[in-house]
Amino acid sequence: MLFDDSYKTISGNSDGVFRDKGSKFIAYAYPIRSEEEVKPILINLRTEHNKARHFCYAYRLTPDRSVFRVNDDGEPSGTAGRPILNCLLSDDLTNILIVVVRYFGGTLLGVPGLINAYKSAAIEAIKASAIVSKTVNDIYEVHFEYLQMNDVMKLVKEEQLDVIEQRFNVNCVLKFEVRKAQLNQVLTKFDKIEGLKLKYLQTT
Repeated sequence: MLFDDSYKTISGNSDGVFRDKGSKFIAYAYPIRSEEEVKPILINLRTEHNKARHFCYAYRLTPDRSVFRVNDDGEPSGTAGRPILNCLLSDDLTNILIVVVRYFGGTLLGVPGLINAYKSAAIEAIKASAIVSKTVNDIYEVHFEYLQMNDVMKLVKEEQLDVIEQRFNVNCVLKFEVRKAQLNQVLTKFDKIEGLKLKYLQTT
């Protein structure tokens, strides 16, 4: 299978509300890049909604969508975090966190009722967001001598590489971003220019 070098996420924060039998479920969706971002968001929501009963969430991370976590925060197991995650799976979204804040209305909803409520709130938040497609890119740094500038710049132009930073002295450094699907072809061309040093920095 070819590596899929694009993924879908949301462009900014959004929210949605679902009500059932007096209980109110407010879903908040956030674009995130790492697990470290989750805790501060939860702390803020708990401060903002200090009378709410539950803060259930699910998130999915990484372009290959391999990292995910669910949390039922005191609701019966499988009735909150998992239904929220299922919404992310069915829309194939990643790098996203959805937290559903529940205000209890006095009437128990039962397991099917809870699953429906958390799912419906999450769907409302996703509907309110702008879904965007992003490509998986690698960032490289190339070190070369001033005399090789023409060869390097020609390659950058041919492959339409996204230059992030450049320093041209006696020894030159160019930092660029390349789409994963294009990577092998770009690296092969760089290999043909003698005396270059290529350094992989990170994947975004």
